[in-house]
Amino acid sequence: MATHVSGEGALIEPKDGLSYVRGPTDIPLSEATVGQFLRDTAERFPDRPAVVFREQRIRWTWQEFAEEVDVLAAGLLALGIVKGDRVGIWSPNRVEWLLTQFATARIGAVLVNINPAYRLAELEYALNKVGCKAIIAAERFKTSMYLEMLQELAPELAAQAPGELHASRLPELRYVIRMCDTETPGMLSFSDVIEQGRASLDVPKLDAIGATLSCRDPINIQFTSGTTGNPKGATLTHRNVVNNARYIAMAMRLTEQDGLCIPVPLYHCFGMVLSVLACVSVGANMVFPGEGFDPAATLAAVAEEQCTALHGVPTMFIAELDHPDFATYDLSRLRTGIMAGSPCPIETMKKVVSRMHLGEITIAYGMTETSPVSFQSSTTDPLDKRTTTVGRIQPHLEVKIVDPLGNIVPVGETGELCTRGYSVMQGYWDDEAKTRESIVDGWMHTGDLATFDAEGYCNIVGRLKDMLIRGGENIYPREIEEFLFRHPKIQSVQVFGVPDSKYGEEVCAWVVLRSGEQASAEEIQQFCQGQIAHYKVPKYIRFVDELPMTVTGKVQKFIMRERMISELKLREDKTA
Repeated sequence: MATHVSGEGALIEPKDGLSYVRGPTDIPLSEATVGQFLRDTAERFPDRPAVVFREQRIRWTWQEFAEEVDVLAAGLLALGIVKGDRVGIWSPNRVEWLLTQFATARIGAVLVNINPAYRLAELEYALNKVGCKAIIAAERFKTSMYLEMLQELAPELAAQAPGELHASRLPELRYVIRMCDTETPGMLSFSDVIEQGRASLDVPKLDAIGATLSCRDPINIQFTSGTTGNPKGATLTHRNVVNNARYIAMAMRLTEQDGLCIPVPLYHCFGMVLSVLACVSVGANMVFPGEGFDPAATLAAVAEEQCTALHGVPTMFIAELDHPDFATYDLSRLRTGIMAGSPCPIETMKKVVSRMHLGEITIAYGMTETSPVSFQSSTTDPLDKRTTTVGRIQPHLEVKIVDPLGNIVPVGETGELCTRGYSVMQGYWDDEAKTRESIVDGWMHTGDLATFDAEGYCNIVGRLKDMLIRGGENIYPREIEEFLFRHPKIQSVQVFGVPDSKYGEEVCAWVVLRSGEQASAEEIQQFCQGQIAHYKVPKYIRFVDELPMTVTGKVQKFIMRERMISELKLREDKTA
């Protein structure tokens, strides 16, 4: 078998028929912190466009952006936020999110990404799990009333001064910082913190703090749902995300001449690393169409800002292509980008290339715990490789595919994908047991089932566990099951995915009620409203007398899934 080596120490095609690959190492890893990363770019391209938030009418050059980051960093310092403190950010795509990402990194605080779709139970768990000292929150987004939820969790806000919060349900939280200027008892406004930062700005002091930081310090916690209940806080370092962003940008052939349209959410690695930090790595312009995804706003941003790159999950690209006014938008400057989050149907990819001019669009694969990207296609890969695989290994990483005993499987055979290298997270916050289960001898066990072909292209064929993907959102059934068990009428419940033409998969639940109880699907769905994210609420609910089991007592979800597909007359998209 031919072995292709690209770059020092690389083995991007499997050798000796075994499913093991190793990325090139000829481009050294960066030891920069996120703060240094931004300042270096601002010094190289001070007057080039850096940030556009169309909805908020904000346009900054790299120098202006870096200066605003310093102001917020000074404001956080004035509040008493120091290295290692956890600062939550709960917001859709707004400039405050972006500033917070870099201001916390500048002073060594740990940014905690809170999903904009979280509701009360999830928010309470996340804030307490990592001990957030402060949370910066939007007033609302869509049907989520963020400040009202915080007031419900911490009614003590009404009687306590800003910064002096002592809430029984949120014992570590001291500061609630709202993005709006509406007066709210016990909270500071974001503009207050900015004003304080301008008054106390001391750049040499910020530089001195930066000099004490290490690229191996934790800088970000992202919650990833677990199959054993509550979300886990994947803890990432400067080194993790800075380097992943650099290699992502290289694969896209992104430069300071590019403008990237970013409709994907900032709270997710896609927005924060693949989009924002990738732009910072080369000085490309970041263009945000709006707070949340809207196909018309995205198309308008691409056309009017003359974007050359676009990111999204397949459902976003499908919505853009299907927009009734699609033909009126000038997308001719588009060239590159990333489609990730779930597999891309080949017909969609063909349309993206031909109708959106994205001839160099790439596919990326990874997981939050690996910062996130491990595999990415190149801008020159054939179209079939960009739809049937997730590309080849990224630099400075190793990947093997193993059987249940840990043996590397032959090329073409299915096994669990394991990743090792700079990108592997520091661990799950305050959960050594889960960390040891996931990272063994430096290898991150992804739980994904994959294969390699002879050229080293990777194909993700399934999941070891039951995770389903709805519109790019990873959903773990056990988390929903644990929540539904709280319902007093439910004796047992099993959650699984069924095919859906729009979202790829939808959530389905089989419920066994307690003896003598009755309930409706609407009642169960209403129980979920306001407590778990909308995309986790089961669309389909079936009440059954018993669940299909093996002779050893294991639930057979595949039988439930097959029955629902037949009953609902659903069709699986084999290209996805």
